Amino acid sequence: MFKAIVLGAALIVSGTAFAQDSTCSANAASKKLAGAAKNSFMKKCEKDAAATCEISSKEKKLAGAAKNSFTKKCVKDAVGG
Repeated sequence: MFKAIVLGAALIVSGTAFAQDSTCSANAASKKLAGAAKNSFMKKCEKDAAATCEISSKEKKLAGAAKNSFTKKCVKDAVGG
């Protein structure tokens, strides 16, 4: 039951946060954010991406170096350049 709830939450988060396949940087630019507002938005977006990537790594049953590598790339891709 708990796994179903966590999986459902992960799908909702990943579906809403990254539905348009856009990065945090692209979203910040489209919202024309700058300064403290942009920094705050980017930190929250990166935190959300890290949580989603963590759930994905658990679903893939990754551990150790493979998990670290996957999570690092996943977050980098979600945040953007």
